[in-house]
Amino acid sequence: MNLLLAAAADNPNVLEGISKTFGLNVPFFAAQVVNFILVIWVLKKFAFGPIQQILNERRERIIAGEEKVKLIEKQLAESEITTAAAIAKANEDASRLINEAKESSAAFSAQKTQEAIASAQQILAKAETAAQAERAAIKAELKAEFGRLVAATTSQVTGKVLNDDDQRRINDEALAKVEG
Repeated sequence: MNLLLAAAADNPNVLEGISKTFGLNVPFFAAQVVNFILVIWVLKKFAFGPIQQILNERRERIIAGEEKVKLIEKQLAESEITTAAAIAKANEDASRLINEAKESSAAFSAQKTQEAIASAQQILAKAETAAQAERAAIKAELKAEFGRLVAATTSQVTGKVLNDDDQRRINDEALAKVEG
């Protein structure tokens, strides 16, 4: 442009030559420039302006959405940490409860075992007592039967009727030999 102005300053007829060469009509060209400026102003006022505003609002919403996403991601990460801590605490509580249940079960089992042992010992003692009593009764019965058989045999062998003192003496001697 400076070159064109410098050429016009050196030679004033250059502009007329150019306008004739290219068919330039200065008033028409000026009207075209004014029309172009008006169209640019109208477009900027009624088309580009609202579109630019919509784009700015959309950009702001996108930025706000990205901030929300970052906030949600942060909350999610915190939630995961909180959830992991809660799960760890729950596992710890469950382990503690299981251990307590095992200890309680072991204590209960030991108590029941002791009770069963005591009950078995009582049953054995009762059985022992009953067996001793039965043994004593059988032994007394055997002694009486043995004495009766010895007295009957002695009476048959000797042909003599034995009195109570003889029967008792013979029984005692026979039992002493059998037991001894």
